[in-house]
Amino acid sequence: MRPAWSVLWFTTLIGCAQGLVVALASAALAGPVLPTALQRDLLGLAFVLGGVALGCSFLHLGRPRRAWRAAAMWRTSWLSREVIAVALFLAATLLGVLWLQLFHRWPWWLAGADVAIACALWLCTGKVYAAIAFIREWAVALTPLNFALIGLASGHLLGAALLVLAGKRSAALLLARLGLLWTVLAWLSRAAALARLAGLPRAGSLRSATGIATPALRQVSRGFTADSFNLHEFGMRPSPSLLGRLRRAYMTLGFALPAAALAAVVADPRYAAMLVALVPLQFAALLGERWDFFAQVDHPQNHYYTAAQ
Repeated sequence: MRPAWSVLWFTTLIGCAQGLVVALASAALAGPVLPTALQRDLLGLAFVLGGVALGCSFLHLGRPRRAWRAAAMWRTSWLSREVIAVALFLAATLLGVLWLQLFHRWPWWLAGADVAIACALWLCTGKVYAAIAFIREWAVALTPLNFALIGLASGHLLGAALLVLAGKRSAALLLARLGLLWTVLAWLSRAAALARLAGLPRAGSLRSATGIATPALRQVSRGFTADSFNLHEFGMRPSPSLLGRLRRAYMTLGFALPAAALAAVVADPRYAAMLVALVPLQFAALLGERWDFFAQVDHPQNHYYTAAQ
């Protein structure tokens, strides 16, 4: 399946914003006292990341002026629920920023609500893909779990790096410990998803694609000669060597290297400055991971549209 860059940026940025909010709430709950202005600025950054992500999602719409209609089917559609959850997450985060500005504190009930909405948003985003039963690469509980763990890992690394820049080493060390946990879990979860993918049989067959039950069915033409939407969007098949190199790259730069760096910082806080350099590396790697998430899909329609023999 052809990955849409607007969706790649949206899911990566919004996940990082959610993880950053959870990291700030964890720091506030665990006790390190952060200046009000710093809390406000970091929470404001989470809001900006989420706002940029929302802007990226509009690039994926055919008619952005009708975007509000995406929330209309919330009773049955995970996509509509995701739209609502994004709006609630941004509203709760902005309310936290304003509350800190006006009252110089982030109340526990508001922080808890923001974290709860972030968790609900991860579930909705993951279920948008996991609920598509005929795409076996996605239709598994690992899909929403990966979205959540990767967002937590990237958000905690970003939060730890920003606290290092602000000179708050004790709070940065706390987030480094939590970030190490989330990064290792995300690493294991993504590795499990790739292991499952390696042994996954191809969905459907030429008979199920055409509705013809003849066992000796053989396709000699795809039925048309010109290009089509189906071929463009669902017929892309990256080479196995490309996917192999990409997976080694993002598993190393997105998970293994950050985990090693966070472990080094936990063991010796003098290495904390290296976290700052890791943020852009991990973000680029996670964009690659999200590209693979879409490109790995072998849509069942390819049995008919691209399988002429």
